[in-house]
Amino acid sequence: MNGTVLFDPLLPWPVLAIVGAIAVVAIGLALWRGLSGWALRGLAALIILAALTGPVYQEEDRAPLTDIMVMLEDESASQQLSDRAEQTETAANQLAAAIEARDNTELRRVTVRDGEGNSGTELMTALNDVLAEEPRARIAGIIALSDGRLHDLERAPVLPAPMHLLMTGREDDWDRRLIVRNAPAFAIIGEPVTLTLRIEDSGAAPEGPRMAPLDISVDGEEAQRFEVPVGEDIELPVTLPHGGRNVLQFTVPEAEGELTDRNNTALIQMNGVRDRLRVLLVSGEPHQGGRTWRNLLKSDSSVDLVHFTILRPPEKQDGVPVGELSLIAFPTRELFLEKIDDFDLIIFDRYKRRGILPAIYLDNVANYVDAGGAVLVAAGPDFASADSIYRSPLSRILPAQPSARVIEQRYQPSVTDIGNRHPVTADLGDAESWGPWLRQIDVDPRSGDVVMSGTEERPLLILDRVGEGRVAMLASDHAWLWNRGFEGGGPQLELLRRLAHWMMKEPELEEEALSAEATGQRMRIIRRTLDEEIGPVTITRPNGETVELDLDEVSPGRFEALYDGPEIGLYRLSEGDQEAVIGLGPAAPREFEQTIATGDVLAPVINPLRGGILSLEDGLPNLRNVREGRPAAGRGWIGLTPREAYETRDVTQLPLMPAWLVLLLASAFIVGGWLREGRR
Repeated sequence: MNGTVLFDPLLPWPVLAIVGAIAVVAIGLALWRGLSGWALRGLAALIILAALTGPVYQEEDRAPLTDIMVMLEDESASQQLSDRAEQTETAANQLAAAIEARDNTELRRVTVRDGEGNSGTELMTALNDVLAEEPRARIAGIIALSDGRLHDLERAPVLPAPMHLLMTGREDDWDRRLIVRNAPAFAIIGEPVTLTLRIEDSGAAPEGPRMAPLDISVDGEEAQRFEVPVGEDIELPVTLPHGGRNVLQFTVPEAEGELTDRNNTALIQMNGVRDRLRVLLVSGEPHQGGRTWRNLLKSDSSVDLVHFTILRPPEKQDGVPVGELSLIAFPTRELFLEKIDDFDLIIFDRYKRRGILPAIYLDNVANYVDAGGAVLVAAGPDFASADSIYRSPLSRILPAQPSARVIEQRYQPSVTDIGNRHPVTADLGDAESWGPWLRQIDVDPRSGDVVMSGTEERPLLILDRVGEGRVAMLASDHAWLWNRGFEGGGPQLELLRRLAHWMMKEPELEEEALSAEATGQRMRIIRRTLDEEIGPVTITRPNGETVELDLDEVSPGRFEALYDGPEIGLYRLSEGDQEAVIGLGPAAPREFEQTIATGDVLAPVINPLRGGILSLEDGLPNLRNVREGRPAAGRGWIGLTPREAYETRDVTQLPLMPAWLVLLLASAFIVGGWLREGRR
């Protein structure tokens, strides 16, 4: 029970003050005039004023409430290093027993795990959640069992009681970490890009030579080892070997005694892009489609075009002196012998043998394709003639042989069944709406894939791989009709763009390819093929374990599946003769950026209420009661602030001056004062 006197005035306090002042003046006047009853009248006024204040005696039936202790148990990834998990579990159980043995005290145990994605240890988020559920007036103290490495300090709440950090870890802990300071997402193929790496030792690192081995591998190939200095920035020039995604893995072998090797590896995924596409366009006699080819290639700012049109063949004899011609001599030797390897693509547009390019030059073009070059032949009527470039050393790389027949009739180009599966011609749009072409060269395919057909389903576009290079043949010179919008036109720009990129071996247009796209710990596995069926994909995890996964066909020639990787690292994929590598998770997991235990991060939260930062290596501290505002920690002890909270179960109120008593006393004193004055 707890009693107290309360006041519930019948009039506002300012009014009561005025009434009291009037009473004092009246009593003073009576005293000045020498009236003998002034004292009795003053007592009557005092009783009336007291009654107007409404005094009440209130008695409460209170039930004491327990104090609440909050214990945060950090079970994030960094807490699994060394024996930190055992330290935490042992200390948590002993503290729980000590707190539960205290009178009038409850314990709230909160487990803190890694946040979603790569957000790290969210200790303050967990503390906010528990404080939102518990009455702050009952919180007597907060204990955090952690290595002190948290990543949401900006969410620290205003604490209702002292907080203490009981720090895991050992004084002699040390760790080595590989840091990638800059890694661009894109780089130009063939041009070096500089990465900045750094190897850092933290904690009680052993003394000795400040050199460490560094292994570097690209796309999972065999790693090369280098010796690099520790504690210094390393400028590393890297040249990407191919277009598309390149996976670079940097690894520092685990040193004896370091906490973990989880931060010794960095995965960098960079996309290789081409700076410029260098194209050599060789046109025969001028025709309607010649300017279309030129305009199409010149409209792309990433294309460097060298275009030659044969306007004056050797057999032309018109008597004009050579010195008076405004034509530029065709530098055949320079282009086809000395600088042919500088070009990414060579296009022969209605070109025929006219004695300008000797057989040795054309043979060099064939060798250029074998070595990885690309040739596109846009065939016109000349391809079916006796001067066809098929009747040259180029014949060994061309995918089709002319039958000497030129078909002059209206037809609508269409995509073949295999073309619907080939990335160059798949999803080009509604073929029924395409405009017609009016001429086609009849050819007999010898190799490659026929992805488009024309009149009577004869081959129109053939794609082939020759050696390390690629060859494409378009058996018509009327593609320009689409560009002119003839009867609706067609997707000429998109078709030729895809065709050029396929010939440049862009990964997204490979017809036989295995790739993956990563989003956090999930990857989308993509298999492109011209076959009707494929086998399961074999996934090799970073720890060497393998798992097989079946893919579903989502569109013709495209199979996909989703896979959630159980751990961060490099995954290898294989299906048939196709292989790929991909890195899942962040290049440097946030939990392992800093692994040495410290109290510096939490100090701004702990210090205002004079809490403590103690190491569990020195033993478990004792618990003491401390008054609010006093130091809450010392050598070997931490303090709790008793809150003395209670719950009110019942309230009883008793008026101290009931109306009958006020009336009786006031009347008695007033009458007594009057009688006294009357007798006098």
